[in-house]
Amino acid sequence: MQRKTNRERTETTRARLLEAARSLFVEKGYADTGTPEIVAAAGLTRGALYHHFPDKQALYAAVVEAEAAAVAAEIEQAAPASLEVVSALLAGGEAYLEAMQQQGRARLLLVEGPAVLGRARMDEIDAAHGNRTLREGLATAMKAGALKPLPLDPLTQVLGAMFDRAALALIDGGDLRDQMAVLGAVIKGLQ
Repeated sequence: MQRKTNRERTETTRARLLEAARSLFVEKGYADTGTPEIVAAAGLTRGALYHHFPDKQALYAAVVEAEAAAVAAEIEQAAPASLEVVSALLAGGEAYLEAMQQQGRARLLLVEGPAVLGRARMDEIDAAHGNRTLREGLATAMKAGALKPLPLDPLTQVLGAMFDRAALALIDGGDLRDQMAVLGAVIKGLQ
């Protein structure tokens, strides 16, 4: 059996911490999850945790960043560049709403994330992931003449907030078709 490299061991330890932390943060919430529980669930020591993360908040930020990256990847997969630009925006929006229905994701990204990390940090994370995909789609659509030319950053912020509210509505039992009908009408109204 071949020994793992230091890098492989580091990546494995980090992944175990992130997986255990995500599970506990989803189950119990940030405030009710302690670092001793996280390391026990990961089968690691507190030293291992603090080697990778300075504190619980930094670990939470890493979990949120990983979730946001996963959502962006799902959006990008659902809205390939080969689609007509408005269709791509709608497909990406629906993929976002579906991705946000994964157990605990809305809690991590939309409810506790802003409370734990602050709005500014969450905006940075969103700008690198979900809102990045939205911004790129809007820019492409405007460049192609498929949408009215509007200030890109405010448009991204407003539409991103709409998608976030729709995701929360779905978690509370809303209907995906209804949410997409409204979001689609708004996007098509920008043509």
